[in-house]
Amino acid sequence: MSATRTSLRAVALGLLIGSTGFYSANAQTADQNALRQRLEWLRTTPDPTIGGEPIAANTLAPVLYEARKFQPAWTEAMVGDLYAAVLGAEEHGLNPDDFHAVLLAARLRGDSGFSSATARADTEIIATDALARLAVTLKYGKLDPSDFEPTWNLSRRLETEDPVGTLNQVLTERQSLPFLESMVPESPMYDRLRIGLTRYRGISDRGGWPSFPEGPILELGSRDERVATLRERLEISGDLDESVAGEPAVFDTELESAVKRFQTRHGIDVDGKAGPRTLEVLNFPVAARVDQIRATLERIRWVFRDITGNHIIVDLAGFKLLLFQDGELTWTTRVQVGKPYHATPVFKDTIRYITFNPTWTIPPGILRNETLPAIRKDPSYLSNNNMTVITGTGAKVDPSTIDWEATPSQGFSYMIRQEPGPQNALGRVKFMFPNKHMVYLHDTPSKGLFARSERAFSHGCVRTEDPLRLAELLLASQGWDRARIDRVLESREITRVTLEAPMPVMLLYWTAEADPEGTMHFRKDFYDRDEAIIKGLNEPFRVSPPVGAREAISER
Repeated sequence: MSATRTSLRAVALGLLIGSTGFYSANAQTADQNALRQRLEWLRTTPDPTIGGEPIAANTLAPVLYEARKFQPAWTEAMVGDLYAAVLGAEEHGLNPDDFHAVLLAARLRGDSGFSSATARADTEIIATDALARLAVTLKYGKLDPSDFEPTWNLSRRLETEDPVGTLNQVLTERQSLPFLESMVPESPMYDRLRIGLTRYRGISDRGGWPSFPEGPILELGSRDERVATLRERLEISGDLDESVAGEPAVFDTELESAVKRFQTRHGIDVDGKAGPRTLEVLNFPVAARVDQIRATLERIRWVFRDITGNHIIVDLAGFKLLLFQDGELTWTTRVQVGKPYHATPVFKDTIRYITFNPTWTIPPGILRNETLPAIRKDPSYLSNNNMTVITGTGAKVDPSTIDWEATPSQGFSYMIRQEPGPQNALGRVKFMFPNKHMVYLHDTPSKGLFARSERAFSHGCVRTEDPLRLAELLLASQGWDRARIDRVLESREITRVTLEAPMPVMLLYWTAEADPEGTMHFRKDFYDRDEAIIKGLNEPFRVSPPVGAREAISER
């Protein structure tokens, strides 16, 4: 949110809260009776609305106020605080209208007839519904992640056993703002993204950045009228210091450094030249960058509320692995992930063992579509790639006894296994978290591909640039060091080592992040997953309660 927008919001809020109070905190019997009647209406009316807006807490509110013996909870000051928090939802990439911003403003102004006990009862319902909506959204996200990630298996379970009792306590103690603040993910990444969102919205409010015209590649020494546009574009995004003077039409060393900073931030090859790929990214509109930040904030709300201790995160869009120990980032390495048509799934599991000198049993899809056609084309393919034909029980089969030309791709009765060695597709080590997707972390012989900025090359598994260091870190507490690992590798013996402390691993996907210095980084949405999330965030509010919420309320 820009400074202007923040200032206007503060003025509007001050005017609203400065209006005359609408009822005493010591509610009278008439208010209790009116509230009881309106709650009964809420409970029994399909799809109830107040002021034209649907009420989501049609089960929660009646149970809550029954526990309160229908005593009203909300004072004018409390509704004012709530309204401020609702307006502040924009800073989380959310729409204040999802939380009854218009209705709350109207009630604070007093235009809804507060001389009526029924109107005051409606204020109770609207405010309670807005508080519940905002709390759940900040804690768990507006959207249900399983609607967007078919492989989703991370917990979205309600964390409190008594949501009604918790909410009643918050209202009784008039602690709605601290309560809402406690719902925000405790993540530096989330906090930095909120700052980034405000900054990029500010750029948008000031008109965005200019479109960079097509033309020849611009590089150090180039003289071109488009250089001035490039300078302006990079100044607006903060990649080029505005105080650095330069001849407008000349591509100088300062501009080259700015282009490199821009390329680094956007995960593209860093060559300091304004070529086709850089041009494409330069012309990505600021509104789309705002949307990327909003989508990432929502993804963090899905998972980061309960990430603690030791764990590994694989950042799929950022092509990197991050190791956290005692909640702190201690090590990172580059990875290769699945091609768009072999997308690496998003899910959570636990690394339970490490295998050195692994074999690789070729998955059915690769066997059918790639390996069998290659064998038919080249009879020496198996021997050249150190592969063995085996039965379901592991017995070896002489490949010369198989009529490969007559062998169907579907229903092949054997398996093909690649033996340990430098050519093995899994490299020298794999990290096993057995899962139905047949996806895991492993080494790779394709080391050269790590030099690429965008590294979507695999069939779905995650290839790790420095897997031996990762193995050393995971096994350090068990007395392993690099020398011991090297001896095992030299033996060429298949060696499985169980982790005494299994390591949680999460394969996650986000396309925007801010580094500790606050610099925004963006990545290509090469799995095309952001659009659906942004669409969902822009749609009217819909109820996506955490697992167990309805049961916890109904059992109270």
